[in-house]
Amino acid sequence: MKIFSDININDFDYDLPEERIAQYPVRERDGSKLLIYNKGIISGDLFRNIYRYLPSDSLMVFNNTRVIRARIIFKKETGANIEVFCLEPLSPCDYERSFASGSPVEWKCIIGNLKKWKDNSITCSFMHRERHYTLSASKIKAEGEAWRILFTWDCPEISFGEVIEATGHIPLPPYVKREEEDEDYIRYQTIYSKINGSVASPTAGLHFTDSVLEEIRKKGIRQTDLTLHVGAGTFRPVKTKDLTLHEMHCEHFIISKKLIESLLSHQGRIIAVGTTSVRALESLYWMGVQTICKPENKSDDFFVDQWEPYIQGKEYSLPESLESIISLMNRMKTRFLRASTKIIIMPGYNFHVINGMITNFHMPKSTLLLLVSAWTGDDWKNIYRNALENDYRFLSYGDSSLLL
Repeated sequence: MKIFSDININDFDYDLPEERIAQYPVRERDGSKLLIYNKGIISGDLFRNIYRYLPSDSLMVFNNTRVIRARIIFKKETGANIEVFCLEPLSPCDYERSFASGSPVEWKCIIGNLKKWKDNSITCSFMHRERHYTLSASKIKAEGEAWRILFTWDCPEISFGEVIEATGHIPLPPYVKREEEDEDYIRYQTIYSKINGSVASPTAGLHFTDSVLEEIRKKGIRQTDLTLHVGAGTFRPVKTKDLTLHEMHCEHFIISKKLIESLLSHQGRIIAVGTTSVRALESLYWMGVQTICKPENKSDDFFVDQWEPYIQGKEYSLPESLESIISLMNRMKTRFLRASTKIIIMPGYNFHVINGMITNFHMPKSTLLLLVSAWTGDDWKNIYRNALENDYRFLSYGDSSLLL
């Protein structure tokens, strides 16, 4: 793909000392540091004062996904531990039905210590409402580097959502070099999380408190939300110089008609809270382009491929795109659309929806850093240099930035 022939992933590297990777959150959510980037000028403050820097005509879009207890540990009689990391539902294939199911479900999972899994099934016991039950996991078949796993349990009155809540562990990122603690079950969730499905937190939202949200409302800034379930692939580094050989992970999201109408009617800036919201909003634009180009398609099963934005010929305005989706939803008589995206946002991408973003500081040579660079240009180097020189904390439990 010629557009990326001059982009070298090594140009998006920087020295991140181990001690700068936050292992714990700060004591108070909104007590984290905030770097403000606006028209090339960099300044700093505390996150609790972010409302001072947000334009009063803003519409903020939050990701309301909730992190599930995705890590289930099965202990064999030999003493060996086998970790089953739940990635996404396969049967039923949507999160809501899978979590509500009282009968067996199948999930795509990563297996830790796979060589110790000799038998077809492994089991673990769990407590629910002061009674003991058993969860069984069976290997069905390999799914690339992952496995299709069948989960069964001995009480149909208990949903799989309740099972995973009783058996699972919070999936802290791989660079948090410690076991989970009770505090993580609270602090690795945003205060506005409500839709189960993520295996990693949309960490830009971890800094918000009720008081911060209230200050934002007082300024007249509007707020709305979407749901994108963050996948484990968000931690996958780019391992090849040739970016066209990097396969993006797929993430599932849900868009409401109310959100689209809010975007259409809003006359000011749209600020995405987190790179997950950026990906969902920009993917929404390309969903609209799909409905314009193929108006006969009445499917609500949208998929945005990673290279789609770079090979699409004609440009359409944001209102054209959104109005096309609204028209489709009216014909289908639905208030929600489910979709999946592998979109890769990198230098050369033309943003169609957002006018700013709130995000933490990301790993070197990561697709998230590419996304930041697509927005700020080469200024990302100044931003990260400033953050390193001024003792900002990095990655999931680290500090935040507002990029305008």
